[in-house]
Amino acid sequence: MDRLSAMRAFRAVADSGSFSAAGRNLGRSKAAISKLVSDLEAHLGARLLNRTTRRVSLTEVGRGYHTRCVQLLADLDELEGIARDAQAEPRGTLRIAGPQTFGELYLVPALHDFAALHPGISVDLTLTDRFVDLIEDRFDLGIRIADLPDSTLVARRLADMRLILCASPAYLAEHGTPRVPQELTRHQCIVDTNFRLPWQWPFESNGARMTVRVAGRFAVNSARAACELASAGAGIALAPDFVADTHLAAGRLQALLTAYATAPRGIFVVYPHRRHVALRLRVLIDFLVERYASPRL
Repeated sequence: MDRLSAMRAFRAVADSGSFSAAGRNLGRSKAAISKLVSDLEAHLGARLLNRTTRRVSLTEVGRGYHTRCVQLLADLDELEGIARDAQAEPRGTLRIAGPQTFGELYLVPALHDFAALHPGISVDLTLTDRFVDLIEDRFDLGIRIADLPDSTLVARRLADMRLILCASPAYLAEHGTPRVPQELTRHQCIVDTNFRLPWQWPFESNGARMTVRVAGRFAVNSARAACELASAGAGIALAPDFVADTHLAAGRLQALLTAYATAPRGIFVVYPHRRHVALRLRVLIDFLVERYASPRL
């Protein structure tokens, strides 16, 4: 008897509740699956399944055996995967999701360099600022700039990101410079609708958090667009530092209320929990962690 094949057949029947479904899943006939399970039961000297004309169910012995069987087969699959990976070049397609602006500015160049190092890997990249369920939408990996309450994902921090309040020198010369967050209510504020609460801007003072409700003529779903509008004198923007920094360095924007800035947020690479992470995914994660190893991008 091929014990491993018999165990896989038993697991498939137990998981699907049907010899026919197990056969379809394993690419074998119903009769072949039935014989493998019967041979396993004979080898063990115990009945693992209750069989009726309508359904198949686990016996008490079968429930205990199934639990250990699933664990053993998973360990074996992981061991074989590790052994194959040790001798193989990473291959296959990686489906990746990332935020629009960060993706265009930083992720796309990184993936270009990564692909040059690993010609056997293809990349399917989706850039969107909407929330993406990696598991439901079958993504291998995502980039998130946020708190991470979802315990179904593994997260590794890539870098920090700060929100910078900024406006053009021309706007400030005409409308004045706010000295405390509450004065923003008297200004034209350019709202980025990708924020969870776009009209409520967060600040901190002596460890205490506060929010100010802002208003303005422009609401956009792009941090780059908000910075461009602010650079043109349309108002005050609250933007990620990786977008605002080039405008600040060129003098097109001026940072405001820096004493009230919130603590940095993390930029994370996240991926679903798996017992064995595919080689192509492991090498990408390691590449991104090394690429963004500095405290700031």
